[in-house]
Amino acid sequence: MDESNDIADEMLDLDVLELDEPEELYEVEEDSLEASVNTLQILSWKKRFKKVPIPSMILDNSLKVIWSNDTFTQFIQDHELSQNAHLTDYFNNLKDLGKLKEIYNNLIHEKSGYTWQGRVTSKNKRRRSDVANLMITPLDFDDEGIPLNFTALLDITTNEYREMLKNMFSSLLEASKLKDNDTGYHIERVNRYSKLVSEKLLETAQYPEIDEDFIEDIGFLAAMHDVGKIGTPDDILNKKGPLEKWERDVMNEHTKNGAYILSTYPNPMAKEIALSHHEKWDGTGYPFQFENTMIPLCARIVAIADVYDALRMKRSYKESFSHEKAKSIILELSGTQFDPLLIQCFLDNDTKFDEIFSTLIDNASD
Repeated sequence: MDESNDIADEMLDLDVLELDEPEELYEVEEDSLEASVNTLQILSWKKRFKKVPIPSMILDNSLKVIWSNDTFTQFIQDHELSQNAHLTDYFNNLKDLGKLKEIYNNLIHEKSGYTWQGRVTSKNKRRRSDVANLMITPLDFDDEGIPLNFTALLDITTNEYREMLKNMFSSLLEASKLKDNDTGYHIERVNRYSKLVSEKLLETAQYPEIDEDFIEDIGFLAAMHDVGKIGTPDDILNKKGPLEKWERDVMNEHTKNGAYILSTYPNPMAKEIALSHHEKWDGTGYPFQFENTMIPLCARIVAIADVYDALRMKRSYKESFSHEKAKSIILELSGTQFDPLLIQCFLDNDTKFDEIFSTLIDNASD
């Protein structure tokens, strides 16, 4: 018996294939043998991957999802996404035209094995993003050897990815503590103030960039605001009393130094905070005299948190201010140093700032 008859017999043997959808088979009986084989490949993939715990999809050659297994269906439901959309509707970072071009180029060239793999992120405002490794490979081909459909498998690595980022930032933060006497409780309080403000702003829905990712990120990355002081000379950083002008100029370079140090880190928020947390709402800050909303929102939030805590702390050249005194100074700087809308949020929640400071005061202002 020749190969064609073998394939034809296999197609008719439904008991062997154990297909849940035999009607799909009848729809292709009058098509070419090649089309029938391709359909069998698709049906076989569906059968094998329907219940497995790995999110799996079948894509057409435009990257539209034409089928997904139960695990992927649950994944997109968790992210409040619709069924059978384009791949870029599920993974935000694939909307970048450069990334999309890279994927298409890989999938149409034999040299790359008609295959693409890389990291993708699925973002939802009501929950934290998921991070995964995605692999796309051809499922069936036309008579010229060009892929007609593709399979896509997700390896969700969210927890591992976040842990890796935290370890990266934590290592750098530990190094900065060797240089800056204001770390420790100070940076933890700045983290908490910043997260508090972000949570309250999310409730107002005035800032579309604030979501669960933003809140969790700033609650950790606010601590990186002064990491650039690693490059500041010790005699300036630890000087008792006010700085000379030239010393102040050197000190101010910590913003650029921090941005440079963090420029290769995966989360851009860290760099934005380090670079811009000393910019002022009226454009008189440093290092670039950004003003108003030119200053990233995360940096505008951290600026208030940092100044409030500095006012509350005892320094070599000043006593610790009370909460009410610090509050009055912050209010006076609304519209000049600070974003007025953020100051209103601060005023609405100022007692919580005081609670955070009081809770973490032990040895923090010695």
